[in-house]
Amino acid sequence: MRASLRAKAIAVCDDKIAKKGPGVGLSFYAFFANRNDDPQLLMEAAEWWIKTHALDHFGKAVKVREMVKAGL
Repeated sequence: MRASLRAKAIAVCDDKIAKKGPGVGLSFYAFFANRNDDPQLLMEAAEWWIKTHALDHFGKAVKVREMVKAGL
């Protein structure tokens, strides 16, 4: 996962956790705007989420953040 996507994912997870608490879930779509303006980046996130880590559609933001921070 490229550094810019990693930073965005961590920021989004931090924001969701701060607003809704540690039990909040999210999908990789949360890392993007409502329109698909960067399909390559979206596919990179999807591959990391689905193919590499086999995460459910909605994952706990705390778990996702820790995985991203750990470089998994």
